Amino acid sequence: MSEYKENKPGLGPLGRIWTEWISTFSILALLLLTLIIGTGEMIHGQLLRIGENLYGNEKIGMQYSFLRAEPEKPSCDRNPNVDALVTQQMQSNANDEFADIFGTTSEQDVRQSVLAAKQQCEEKYAYYDKANKYLDEHPTIRTYRNIETTFFGIFKFGTENRVLILLLMVVISCITASLKMHHISLRPPKTKLDFAVYSISMVVGNALLAFSVWSQYQSVIHSGVNSTYETLGVYWLWIILFVSLSLISLYQLFRIPKDAPSGGSIGLALISVPLYAFMAILTGIAFTFFMDYPMGQGIYLGQLVEFSGIFLNLALFIWAGMLLTQTRVMDVFLAILRPWNLAPETLTWIILIAAAIPTAYTGASGIFVIAAGAIIYKEVWNSGARRQYALAVSAMSGSLGVVLRPCLLVILISMLDSRHVTSDELFDHGIYVFWLTALIFLGVSLYLAEEKFRINPPKVALPGMLKALWPVIPYVLITLLVVAFYKYGLDTQMDEFTAPVILPFMLLGFIMFDKWFGHRVPVPPNNNALVLEHEKNSEYMRTHGSSAEQKRGFRSSVWFSTSESVGHIGALIILMALSASMGGLIERAEVVTMLPTHLGSILITLGFMAILLAIIGMCTDPFGAVILVAATIAPVAYENGVHPIHFWMIVLVAFEFGYVTPPVALNHLLTRLSVGDEEVAAADAEAKSKYTSFYYRYERWLLPMMVLFTSLIIVTYAPYLLNLFDWYANK
Repeated sequence: MSEYKENKPGLGPLGRIWTEWISTFSILALLLLTLIIGTGEMIHGQLLRIGENLYGNEKIGMQYSFLRAEPEKPSCDRNPNVDALVTQQMQSNANDEFADIFGTTSEQDVRQSVLAAKQQCEEKYAYYDKANKYLDEHPTIRTYRNIETTFFGIFKFGTENRVLILLLMVVISCITASLKMHHISLRPPKTKLDFAVYSISMVVGNALLAFSVWSQYQSVIHSGVNSTYETLGVYWLWIILFVSLSLISLYQLFRIPKDAPSGGSIGLALISVPLYAFMAILTGIAFTFFMDYPMGQGIYLGQLVEFSGIFLNLALFIWAGMLLTQTRVMDVFLAILRPWNLAPETLTWIILIAAAIPTAYTGASGIFVIAAGAIIYKEVWNSGARRQYALAVSAMSGSLGVVLRPCLLVILISMLDSRHVTSDELFDHGIYVFWLTALIFLGVSLYLAEEKFRINPPKVALPGMLKALWPVIPYVLITLLVVAFYKYGLDTQMDEFTAPVILPFMLLGFIMFDKWFGHRVPVPPNNNALVLEHEKNSEYMRTHGSSAEQKRGFRSSVWFSTSESVGHIGALIILMALSASMGGLIERAEVVTMLPTHLGSILITLGFMAILLAIIGMCTDPFGAVILVAATIAPVAYENGVHPIHFWMIVLVAFEFGYVTPPVALNHLLTRLSVGDEEVAAADAEAKSKYTSFYYRYERWLLPMMVLFTSLIIVTYAPYLLNLFDWYANK
């Protein structure tokens, strides 16, 4: 799950330093290239418009687009011998039995044709002379043209090689994640048995993946179809990745940390295996040995290539999240609320409402949990909450926003099921689901709170709140400037498609301000006695507190953010890629076709669908799951009378319930990835020492499950019982 601090196998301190430097530099270059690709079309369009405005001349019919290359001298004869050409053409026509069909047999017709060709040639020469004269009169055109065409070349290269850029990023980040043992698993390896089982599983899983891609590559080579270098490059990158991961794991198998404790159990060792390795072994064995379809894994890995834009955006969002940790933004905005001394439950509710906005832009709760889970954990804990409660909130921090505009996941649903639903319909109903879940969370939290309600009187809170507003202004201005630049400078709105490109620039602006001018606009300190005690006694607060980030300069902050992003990108994207393979296995095994097409009762159908969808949410990532559901389960639901909008609302809530529910509980795993294993262990130890109640001991698991299960039940049955859709009223 994360790097095992005490027992780190691998290349030693020096080896880790140079491999981390190479991987960080490479990923930073690829992320910046992705930003150039994302903004390239916008910028190039503006460069063309600027060029037209600067150098276009309507009066003489000269456009900048005509001058983007040196005028080419016409090859025709400007002063031909008309009589000789007419005579030559007449002789040619006399030998052509089809000439009379085209009406070119008479001398007059031939002469007119020759004169017309002469006129066209003269016009070409006239334009050539005019363009050269215009270029000589405006020498800056060539300089501007070089800038514009050079940028276009970079943008064009990036666009044409987007898939290879993504795979290079995946190869580098996955290798780094494997070297650090940073892949997502239910628990980190601790004992010698854990490390051995971990490494053996990785060797087997990656070897099966390498064999599958090699089989697919051989099939393409022997198919007789000419493949492009890009297609072959994709196969070779996959092969290099999985062979490298196999070799790394084999090396780690023989380099188990000597100080790792002996003992352990095979059960605990198995849950230390990365989730993607489990998926690789399961799908590899099923496809290769039971279905005689060895290339199956490789084919379904192709979804990563097919949706390369989405996964590149995912990488940018993860990077943006890591950049966010290097800013004061969370401290600045939360400082506005601190003077009110709100109870943890009330403060948490406000934080979750605010967190729904970035979740809506990323389109998946897991991405936001990785990006901001540690920040939210820190603030909730500082407010006086239990560590278990803070972990529960971090795991839920991205769940509410997946139904809000402009969530990319909802856009994908509308694309896959365009015959039945539109994105506007889903967003219009999603806002009700959002407030329903938010209010359920508030109610459950307050009911189970140790301290029901707490707030300072306005005469105490308002002065501190007004004082805290001043540091917010620079960040608001930076946000407005970036959005205005894209809107008015590049004619681009900030939406679900442009947000991955705009947010990193915005956060880079925040970091630049913090490092260069932040000391001039100090944030009111959080002098809460509990916070000071946490910072004094907690290793987590010392390493994740704001003081640690403020000691770094601009360049080191960007470098640190990129270094942190590398492992997260590799761990999450490879898990999503294997989730697509799992979905392909389920689809090819035709498991869904075994479900009854008519369950007899709409109530039974709704309950059955909710349970099935929650189970899918426990096993796969949202993008792969949506593709699987749209192709297999949605038609069954419609045949049983479930309204399409109602069905997809159930899908979204059921997935979120699945992501916080054991045995996998992906959001909890990502929370641990963000917060750290040590802090999770400390939270469990604190709960066992302080509380005897079953709920408080396992609050980080139970609270999200209670909230989202209640929301799922209401979303599943309330629309039918209350006839909220016309379909139900007409049945």
